[in-house]
Formats: sequence, C-alpha cells, structure tokens
Amino acid sequence: MFDEIIAAYGKDTKAKLTAAAISGAPEDQLRAPLEGLVKGLSGVLGIGADKVTLVGETTLASLGTRPDYAVTVHGALVGFIELKAPGKGADPRKFTDAHDKAQWSRLKLLPNVLYTDGESFSLWQDGALVGGIVRLEGDLDAAGSKLAAPPSLLDRFKDFLGWSPIPPNSPKQLAEVAARLCRLLREEVLEELDHGATAFLGLKEEWRTLLFPQATSDEFADGYAQAVTFGLLMARAQGVALDGKIDQAIHGLGTGTLIGSALRLLTDDNETQKALGPALKSLLRVLGAVDWSKLSKGKPEAWLYFYEDFLEVYDNRLRKQTGSYYTPPEVVEAMVRLTDEALRDPALFDRPMGLASTDVTIADPATGTGTFLLGLLDRIAATIVADKGEGALPGALADVAKRLIGFELQFGPFAVAQLRLLAEMKELLHQEDGGPSSSPGAKLPVPRLYITDTLGNPYLAETQFSGLVAPIGKSRQEANAIKRDTPITVVIGNPPYKEKAKGRGGWIEAGGTGAKKPMDLWTPPADWSLGAHLKHLKNLYVYFWRWATWKVFAPDLSETTGRPDEDRGGIVCYITVAGFLNGPGFAKMRAELRRDCSAIWVIDCSPEGHQPEVSTRIFQGVQHPVCIVLAARAPGKDRETPARLRVRSLPEGKRKAKFEALAGIGLEDDGWAEGPSDWRAPFLAESKGAWAEFPALDSLFAWDGSGVMPGRTWVIAPDEESLRARWKRLVQEKDPAKKEALFYPHQGGDKTTDKPSKHGLHGHEHRAEPVASDSKDVIKPMRYAFRSFDRQWIIPDNRLLNRPNPDLWSGWSKRQVYITAPEDRTPENGPALTLSELIPDLHHYHGRGGPGLPTLARRRRRGPEPQACAPQSPCLCLR
Repeated sequence: MFDEIIAAYGKDTKAKLTAAAISGAPEDQLRAPLEGLVKGLSGVLGIGADKVTLVGETTLASLGTRPDYAVTVHGALVGFIELKAPGKGADPRKFTDAHDKAQWSRLKLLPNVLYTDGESFSLWQDGALVGGIVRLEGDLDAAGSKLAAPPSLLDRFKDFLGWSPIPPNSPKQLAEVAARLCRLLREEVLEELDHGATAFLGLKEEWRTLLFPQATSDEFADGYAQAVTFGLLMARAQGVALDGKIDQAIHGLGTGTLIGSALRLLTDDNETQKALGPALKSLLRVLGAVDWSKLSKGKPEAWLYFYEDFLEVYDNRLRKQTGSYYTPPEVVEAMVRLTDEALRDPALFDRPMGLASTDVTIADPATGTGTFLLGLLDRIAATIVADKGEGALPGALADVAKRLIGFELQFGPFAVAQLRLLAEMKELLHQEDGGPSSSPGAKLPVPRLYITDTLGNPYLAETQFSGLVAPIGKSRQEANAIKRDTPITVVIGNPPYKEKAKGRGGWIEAGGTGAKKPMDLWTPPADWSLGAHLKHLKNLYVYFWRWATWKVFAPDLSETTGRPDEDRGGIVCYITVAGFLNGPGFAKMRAELRRDCSAIWVIDCSPEGHQPEVSTRIFQGVQHPVCIVLAARAPGKDRETPARLRVRSLPEGKRKAKFEALAGIGLEDDGWAEGPSDWRAPFLAESKGAWAEFPALDSLFAWDGSGVMPGRTWVIAPDEESLRARWKRLVQEKDPAKKEALFYPHQGGDKTTDKPSKHGLHGHEHRAEPVASDSKDVIKPMRYAFRSFDRQWIIPDNRLLNRPNPDLWSGWSKRQVYITAPEDRTPENGPALTLSELIPDLHHYHGRGGPGLPTLARRRRRGPEPQACAPQSPCLCLR
C-alpha cells in the first residue's frame, strides 16, 4: 500500500511538472499531488483519509511568510506544512534567500511543521529537527510511477499527523511554550501592519485611543500579542476549555473584565482571526492542554519567575528596553517591613497597625508581576491575624484590597500579577484551587490593578466609551482619577531604569497647559553651572521618583496643577540605581527631597561599586550600583528644615549574605551613620576623622569631570595587535546585522555602525563616515589609564566611544596629569588619590565609577588664557 501511494504521487507530480502549459510558481504544481500523498499516508497510518483536512492559506499568499497548509485531524489542529520549489531542499537552516530565512525564523516557533520541496521531507517540532531529513528515490520530473521512498518517510508522517500538545509540567515550561507562540503572533501582527491591513490599522488606533496614545507599531504589536496570549492563559486559569475557539475564552473571562474586553476587541473580527491563523490556532491548541491546578498546586509563588522566564524566550531585549527587573522576595520583604515600621513610628505617623491601618492607601506604580503587592498583602494579613485573630481576615481583606493599587504598562505582567494575587487571596482565605467553580474573581476581594502609563497625563479630557470597549475605557478613567484625585499614603516598588529617556516621562516631564512641569522643579537652575550633568535626569527611574513625591507629599500642587497645596504625609520607598545619591545633576532632586521629607534612610546595596561580580548583585542582570531609599514626610513638616539623613551599606560579598543582612535591619538600630544636612549634599555618610577636615579636590581645581565611558569592552585591550584584529574583523564582516552585533550597540544608545561622526577626538584622526562604510585600518590605538594599576590600549575613535568626554581629550598634552579619587566615601586603606598622564577611564580609581569618581585635571588650553589651578592651592598645581 505504501509503495503504491508513493508511485501514484510520482506519477501525478511528473504530469504536473512536465505539462506544456504551466502557470504559477513551481511549488504550486506540487499542491494537488502533495494533498493526495498526505491523504494516502494517513490511510496507511490508520487515521483515515476522510479525517485529515489540509486548509490552504491562500488568502495570505501576498504576505509570503505563512505556511502553505494548516492540517487538522478529527477537526483538531495538528500542524502546518510549508511547500518549497522542487530542488530547494527541506533543510530551512541552509536556505540563503532572505525571504526563506525570514520565514524560517518565524515558522520554527510553531510546535509542529513539515517542510518539503516534493523530493525531501523534514519535520520540525518547536524548532528542533525530528529524526533526519528523508529524501525520495528518483527525480520528480522523470521518475513517475517508479518513484520510491524509504520507510522513514512514513515515520515522519506518523509523528506529524499524530502530534498532540504535551501539557507543560511546570510554570517555567509553560512560560517558554507560550513565549514562542506569542513571539510569532507579534511578528504576524507587524507584518499585517506593514502591508497596510485595514483591520489592524484600525485596531492600532483604537488601542492608542483607549490605552497608550503614543504607541508605535512595534509597541502595539507587542501589546496585542501579550494581551491575547495572557488572555488565553487567564481563561485556562479559570478552568475555561478553549477547544480551539477564542470565543470560549472571551465568554469565560467575561466582557466586563479588562482582559476579557481586550481579548474581544483584538480578535472579534473574523478577518483578523484568519490573518493570524497559524499563531492563534497554535495558541488555542497548545494552551488548551494546560492543566492549571497541576501547574500551580494552589501556590502563588509558583508564578514568581513566570514573566522573567517568558521574556527570556519571547524577547529578552524588551526587559532591557523597559528597564524591568524582577525584585527578589527578600528585598521586597525588607522594604515592606521597614515601611511598616516607619508608619508605626510615633514621631512620624503614629499608626500602631502600620500598613494594616484602614486609612493607609498604598500604590505600586510599576507593578510588574505583583511581587510588592503580594508582600504588602502578606504583611497586612499577618498584622490583622495577630491583632484580631484568623476569623477577622475574610472581612478585613475586602477593605485591604480597596487600599492596594497597582499600575502596569504591559498586559503580560499585569495578567501574571492578577493570577498571583488571586492565588494568594485563595490561600489566605483557605479556598481550594482548580476548576471553574473556584475561578479567579469568584467572590474574592481583588486589589485595584490597572493597565496604564503611570507617568501619563491624568488631566486629559475624558472620552466617553461605550459597547465593546467600555470596560477598557472605564479602567483608564479610574486609573486617571486615582492619579489625579486619590491621596496615596505609601508608594513602594522597583521603578524601571532607562537612561536617555527624554520624551518618555509623560506628564511628569512635559507638564500641563499653564502650569510648571513637575520635572522642572527638580532641575538645577542655570546659575548652579550643572548643565553638563542634566542629561542624567532623563531617566525613567527619576521620573518615577518625581511622580511618587508629587503624589505622596504634594509639595507643589499649586505650581504644577493650579490646585491648592495640601499638607500630606506619607512614604516613598524605592529600590533604584544609586546615581542620584551623589551625582551633580541630581543636586536639586536631593535638595527638594530634603525639603519635602522629615527623615530619609539610604541603604547602599552595592558596596563593591560598578560592575561587581554577578554573584554579589541584588539584580543579577544589573551592573549599576543600586540602593534602597525610604523617604518619609510627617504632616506639618517645615520645608526650611532639612530632613534627617541616615545611611548604611550592606556587607560586600554574595547576594545571600546581603539578603541576610537586610533581614536584620531596623530603622532605629545602631548600624546607621548620619548624613550631611546641606541641601545639595550627597545622600552619603558624612566624612569621618581627619579626612573630613581636608578640602575637597574639586574646590582646589578649576575644572573636574568624568573619565571616558567607552560603553563597549572590545575597544580596550592589553596590546595594539588585539585592537587591530578586532577592528579588522568588524570592518570585513559583510552581513550588516552581524556587523552591528559585533559593534555591540546599546539599546537606545547613540553610537551605531551607520551613524556618521561630526567631530573627532582632539589629537587623533577624525573619520566622518559611518563605521559601516569604513574599510581603512583602525585609527592608531593609544595607551589608556584603565584602572589605577592597569594600563591598557584604546581606539581613540569618537564613533566607538559612547561618552568620550571631549574636554578630557582637548586638554591632553605631554605635560598633563589627571587625578582620580573617591568622592563618595572616606578611604579606609590604599591611596587617597591616583595620578596618571594617560586619558583615564570613568572607573579608573578602583572600578567604582559614575559621578562619585570625578577626574580632575590641570588643563592647558590652546588659547591665550590657560586654565590654572585655583590660587589658594599652589601646592597642587601639577606641572
């Protein structure tokens, strides 16, 4: 039977390929014979030819990257078939055509795909080759009925037609499976937008109107894909059987919910579902097999790492672009505990119940997957049980949920936060997990979670929404009302870090009509002479700090909104990068915090400095120093009296040791050092001993600034030859994408291979053309002061260095000497300062960089007025 089917296939293909009048692409001639082959082999396998259906994706042919067939068995999707021209082969890894390569990058995300050019067959499941590539015996255009096939062909079709989704056995495995299909869905949406599909262009505009007015096509496609994927996950969490139909998920979630409404809005059109067929069908089939109760086992912590695992497969760059990093529970527990302690302090707020006090409203403005809200919920529940007993918990939690507020920008983490919080509520209330009867939201108090841009303008005119999108519009209106009108007692969380974020600060950055911009009140005035440092204020975490102080302390309502000022008290507790503690550009921020607050506590979580060993980092993917800051304002605080500042550091060493130390910290224990009270002074401990009596170096010199910040390690090496070899490898690369990867551009950075250079570095060759067009030898490397006792070589090319600090180069000469010294602490051993005649690295002193490690220089300009040392310090004039 098998041989006869192959012979018939050979006869049919020969007739098609040798016909006198052939129209269409070569692979089109194989469609009918292939359909017969699949039907015939399904009969041999005992499935039944009438039970197998091949659905041709003919309506999508113009897009060109969709598979040729979707294949169902007994009405259920099993996989896809991609048909290529005879002779092309069936190994997509070897395709050289740009179209074929782009198509493979997408189709390998599908769980079950059969590739064939009519002569060869290969099966790919989740991007991995199953068995080997099977080749028929004979030429398609000549063999005819003599065409033969090895038995392994039947094995491939058995695996292909017999595929069924394997239920993931862990949340991590589910995250990886969902991420692959979500990525495919995003790419399909982008393709539709690129081709001007009316339905998708309309959806994009609705999305912008409803939620994110500034959303780009990429951001819309990402939001679409995550909303649909996590909407289906939410449906399964509620016990909704998908059965290959998205309508069941919409009905199960309810069109009155934010996720349910979003899912309905994005998929309600039949043409939309057809256009996204491969991804949507696969999502429904794969996620329909998920057994939620077995995955979660009723434990909220089962989903702790879910979104991190998802992003790692879906798009790890997205986390870097949004500056989002998962906060370890140990850090959350400490921050929540310290905030609770501050609320109980009689000198500040005198709330004996702390966070459980019924007049304390708490918000996490960058909720992510809900880790802080979970920590708050647990702390509050424990306080209630300790004070009133277990029986008081059900009634109290309904009130607690109303006082917990979360804002999140992305649908994915928003959905995970909902799942985790609902699971935690079930555990606290001792409800069973599993099945529709215990679906999330059924008689459970739910914290107030919103999909919204925290920094967005809450004063925009409200739009009336009706019908299909009413729940989404209502959610937006409620979020804006909270941001605009609801007093918040505590803002706590881990705001996103994103430098060069100009234009992304929303209302906080841009302000409203006829009022001051909130960020302007944190910007140093011109007469402070800090203009070169103001760029550091353009960071998302700074915008979130400004939003939190505006919301909690309300020190400048009249200036920013025209509303009367209010005397509010409250707490802001954030973990963020530590640059604002002593950076010159943050001087006004520190001054305003001292004016706003009664007390400020600072915990340095990175005593090792910049780029410490990964095992020592609180956030293992973040190389910048980070800190925890708790800023508290008691009602009636006098703004002319600076806040009391207390500072401490976690011990150097492994992150586990840091977590242990963090767990033992109290606000009134003996481990704190007093900080300075000068308005603009750094948020660091005051200098101790004789060191405190010495003059500051920057007061003795007429100029100071930062060292070179290369931004990429390959431009530095121990020898010239290595740099020449690296440059040669870069310029000889023909593939633009690979060349860009070798260059190592920063996300959102200002140096790329295709960017020309207006200026070179003083004393060195200037090349205006982009690196991508450069084929010459490397600009001659020079010696470089990498660290105090480590001289290296660097390529002095302005196109390669992210922040070269041109003043350093223009002042260089053979008579120049540079000084680097620690400004953020009292030295306890080693040199107080180091000197070098070479251009220094930002982290020259001891690997700890940033604004805390200035480079000072006796500069010689090429003008009539050389810049000299201040006259009161002749002993330090360097000649």
